Amino acid sequence: MRSREYDLEFREKSARIRDWGACLLILAGLLWGWCAVLLLTDYEVEPRYSSTKECEARLFTEGGTANEGVGAQDYCANERDWPEALAVLGLSIPVALVGTALVTAGSVSRRMSGHAQAMRELDRLAERRAKESEQSQG
Repeated sequence: MRSREYDLEFREKSARIRDWGACLLILAGLLWGWCAVLLLTDYEVEPRYSSTKECEARLFTEGGTANEGVGAQDYCANERDWPEALAVLGLSIPVALVGTALVTAGSVSRRMSGHAQAMRELDRLAERRAKESEQSQG
């Protein structure tokens, strides 16, 4: 395999790695968005034997809906529980870390490949100029 073909294949692999990292970062962003929806939006619950009930957002509630819960006949506490939101947030952390690592590795690999190619071109130009100056002196 010639060096140019190898370099092009290397750049393609680097681009794929970077793209996978970007997909993982998008997934992490979606998980963060889901966590925000769980914590910041109002919602409704339908207890078995009563009509629908409006519930405040888990993060901004005061009193009964977040603290007293089912013991006070408040079914809002069971509908959106803190562990669920924290699990979503906890899952997003390794996804974001791996995505960041892949984007960084892919981008740096492409940049280094481009830098190496530029250095090879500069060396070729320097060799040509050296040959031309030798021919003009000789």
